[in-house]
Amino acid sequence: MNRADETRRHRVLVVEDEPGLAESVRYALDVEGFDVLVSDTGVSGLESARVNDPDLVVLDLMLPGMSGLDVCRQIRRSSDVPIIMLTAKDAESDKVAGLELGADDYMTKPFSMRELVARIRAQLRRAAKSGALAESNEVLRGGPIELDIDAHQARVDGEPVDLRPKEFELLESLMRRRNRLAARHTLIDEVWGPSYFGDTKTLDVHIKRLRQKLEAEPSSPQVIVTVRGLGYKFVDEQ
Repeated sequence: MNRADETRRHRVLVVEDEPGLAESVRYALDVEGFDVLVSDTGVSGLESARVNDPDLVVLDLMLPGMSGLDVCRQIRRSSDVPIIMLTAKDAESDKVAGLELGADDYMTKPFSMRELVARIRAQLRRAAKSGALAESNEVLRGGPIELDIDAHQARVDGEPVDLRPKEFELLESLMRRRNRLAARHTLIDEVWGPSYFGDTKTLDVHIKRLRQKLEAEPSSPQVIVTVRGLGYKFVDEQ
């Protein structure tokens, strides 16, 4: 089976208002065997995401009417679909804002179509792996936290906590190394894949999200602690 056949089933929604770039992305993905949908405004992109249930969204940050950040926020209210944001801005704050709203990756224009395709494939592989975790029938425990692999559910002091797919995978990686260092490069390889091209700040943003959901005092974490210069550690003192 060739690469195009392997990806033929995947539907990618491209939300981009620059006609030339949108057509270039559409053509590149079509050649690679993806089913491509294109929208040129935030409103139409959001509606297409709702109606067509894509496997991944390529989302421009600067869109007419409704910004890419607003579209991302709306999508995340009901879906964990992987989102790759495109931005012409090089400001770190824009990238971090997108990641904090739930984007899985970002690319700064101009970019190569080859790299975009590689990142799309990496995100689809991670999404597929996340879905497969539910087959392992295992519960990890540490301190007040339980991670039910079978049900794909996290609990803190017995209360359910909603985790996005990558948050779930990241917590699993940390809990499997309970009280041991989880190096940054190891976490990135396990959660985003060895072919991940993005900024390592993605990891820090996801750690911040986990702390906000799991820690009693997120600003002074006691469960997911930083090992300066090396990585993170899931601490279980019981």
